[in-house]
Amino acid sequence: MIVACQSDTPQFLVFTADDAIQSYTLDAVNQFLAQRKNPNGCTPRMTYYTSINYTNMSMVTDWFVAGNEIADHTMTHVGTPPDDEVDGNLIALNALAGIPLSSIIGFRAPFLNYSMDTLKHLAAAKFTYDSSASASIPVTDSGTDAYWPYTLDYGMANDCLAVPGMCKGEPKLPGFWEVPMYALFDSRGPDGIHLMDPWLDTADGNTAVNDSATLEFMKSTFSAHYGNNRQPFGLYTHPIHVSRSVPGATVSNSTIAMINAFLDWAQEQNNVWIVSSEQLLAWVRNPVPVSQLDSFEPLKCSTPQVSQKICNGMPDNEEGLLAHCAFNDFPWYTCYGCPTQQLSPSNPNPPQDPTVGQERFRLPANCSTPFWDPIKGQCLCQDSSCQFADNSRPIGPNGANLTGGGTGDFGPTATPTQSYKPFNGNGALAALPAGVFPAVAFGLVGAVVGLVSVYAGV
Repeated sequence: MIVACQSDTPQFLVFTADDAIQSYTLDAVNQFLAQRKNPNGCTPRMTYYTSINYTNMSMVTDWFVAGNEIADHTMTHVGTPPDDEVDGNLIALNALAGIPLSSIIGFRAPFLNYSMDTLKHLAAAKFTYDSSASASIPVTDSGTDAYWPYTLDYGMANDCLAVPGMCKGEPKLPGFWEVPMYALFDSRGPDGIHLMDPWLDTADGNTAVNDSATLEFMKSTFSAHYGNNRQPFGLYTHPIHVSRSVPGATVSNSTIAMINAFLDWAQEQNNVWIVSSEQLLAWVRNPVPVSQLDSFEPLKCSTPQVSQKICNGMPDNEEGLLAHCAFNDFPWYTCYGCPTQQLSPSNPNPPQDPTVGQERFRLPANCSTPFWDPIKGQCLCQDSSCQFADNSRPIGPNGANLTGGGTGDFGPTATPTQSYKPFNGNGALAALPAGVFPAVAFGLVGAVVGLVSVYAGV
């Protein structure tokens, strides 16, 4: 179906996170999304580009079963990654987090450093898309590179000067998609470019971060997208930078409130949907006008109807059933049995450790994660009778009143309340030994790429 005009086109706000999944990082995402609704009444979904080091596998399972997209970000967070970093991530997420291989369709390169060979390997490994390229020219410029997602049938159209050999028809990878990352611009236009974690940047040529200035350029960039061809708008985050539960957190309440205020404002506009990269791509591949989004399956929300007490990514069901993998450098939990050693690109799926509880069974290809009992090795449902409760609601006729909703505040005295339930009690992992680095956060701030380690002295 062809979407005829701008008024028929939804404005997508793509929300993504990079790096390790832990209670700290999920709390950070939840403070922005957990209390929000899209126009159809569904809680927004997002994409988590997941690296393996310092990741708690049980939380990956929980996040996926809750409806979010889990994507590949290499095992140990290396730029221009060798093949085993990409492939090992797939193997580990499937074996120890129970993410079906068919559901891991996207990739983002650490530091956004990738090559022609990276893209060729992703296509050969049957990924659906990459999201490492930047759109760095404003949508208001006649030569903008803020393209909607596109296939590489005729090569790349972004990062032409940044990646050797790119563009001019190369690389030709028919059917493989690029989902560009859309830059934001402050009052300096192309000279004031921002991409990941824009709230960490100074704006307008100033020497200090100013939340009010950040809010203004986020709004102005969003308005430019909304008022032109409705190109997607992105918030690309390293959640550890905005976590208030991580030991030693330095993020200010004002910054948290500012981000929520922006999302509040964006959701006040008609036809704005907060989505994952996967949901965006689903619409691009099958575009429907806003008047039909109430029946567009990828934007609906459904909850698997499983009442049995099994370890399946539903916290109420799996209580007391998680295996505790007590490695000295970083302990973690899983439904699928602890390995004999920490995961690595050379060995992403070690044998199970027989000294840590009974043997667990890995997710088979013919069963959905919430219906798999890894302790009994039993699939509760394998056909169309599997029950999911559709929690979406009809939206207005002919696209009327298509606004979402949420909560937030911003001002000099703003103190956001914790309106969501922390993902893991007080947000801390159990039994972290003294001197452990619980998260490795990688920040792309302005034009400077930095490696930031967050140290927890617990």
